[in-house]
Amino acid sequence: MLNRLFRRSRRPTPEGNDEIVLPVVWLLGKTGAGKSSLVGALTEQSDVEIGNGFQPCTRTARSYDFPPEQPLVRFLDTRGLGEAGYDPAEDLAACLDRSHVLLIVCRLDDPVQGMLADAVSDIAGSDSRMRAILVLTGKDLVPDPDARERAERTIAARMNRAAGRELPAVSLSLAPSEATDVEGLDALRGHLLEALPAAGLLLEKSRAGDAEHLEFQRHKRCVLSYAGVALTSDLAPVVGLVAVPATQLKMLHELGLRYGVKWDRKIAAAFLSTMGVSVGARYATNFGLRELAKLIPVYGQTVGAATAGAISFATTYALGRAAAYYLYRSAHGSAPSEEELRKVYQRAFRRSSDEAD
Repeated sequence: MLNRLFRRSRRPTPEGNDEIVLPVVWLLGKTGAGKSSLVGALTEQSDVEIGNGFQPCTRTARSYDFPPEQPLVRFLDTRGLGEAGYDPAEDLAACLDRSHVLLIVCRLDDPVQGMLADAVSDIAGSDSRMRAILVLTGKDLVPDPDARERAERTIAARMNRAAGRELPAVSLSLAPSEATDVEGLDALRGHLLEALPAAGLLLEKSRAGDAEHLEFQRHKRCVLSYAGVALTSDLAPVVGLVAVPATQLKMLHELGLRYGVKWDRKIAAAFLSTMGVSVGARYATNFGLRELAKLIPVYGQTVGAATAGAISFATTYALGRAAAYYLYRSAHGSAPSEEELRKVYQRAFRRSSDEAD
């Protein structure tokens, strides 16, 4: 999935300028399905903030970049299907070309979803690899458990047929008068993490954890921001050889400041030593091979560059997570062992990459 992000992000805009590389979450559904409310719930932004933040990207589609001050993910919202006089063909084609995961949004109390199913079928026919998640809103509108279960099964079966495969699905309530549907939103964030790690890592919410984990949540956006810079830097041949390590070094210095530790040669040497030879050697080898791959004509300019960007995002995030863990433990007088730090790095790498691709 991350590889596909880079391939699409390299396509020029109609004006000839390169688009900002952001993971794009596309919301598709009928008017009143709760798409804007869903964005607000995921980002914990108010309706006013969401409304003011959306910008037009086609004649009838709009996008919202989050966080507004330093965007790390883009939500794409098309006009509600089924509106009088609206032909979605143009929007579907434009959004398909720039999106990385599709949220199919349906209200549980609305059984008439034929137009949406047709759109999903068209999308699946154009791109069978498009990741999609079925989001069933209005859970509070169908209070009877048996009726709600029947509605869930009926709509899911319809959308699964349209997509040509079984879709991951989640039911939730977006009622403003109700308490936040923590369980439903967490389930959706989990599906997003699997489908598009770059977006899922940003939107996930930490419900529990030790003091170190909670401290990292304060700095995670910083790490994701640098990972995004590394992602874009590693698309051109050779450039990544200089740009990615420089980006990672800058990230380590900023993390040091955030944790109250000056990132100097002594700290760097101690950190790399604790990381262990195996992790460091594997990273250096992969980095060299992927830069070499980008120099191979045709293949290197597409597959090699895409793979390089995917690896750079994952390794930068994992490096930042491991460094944060090391800095926290060191500042509290208990430097981690090589095994502990390696586990932190490897887990972060797995969560920020899509090894299935």
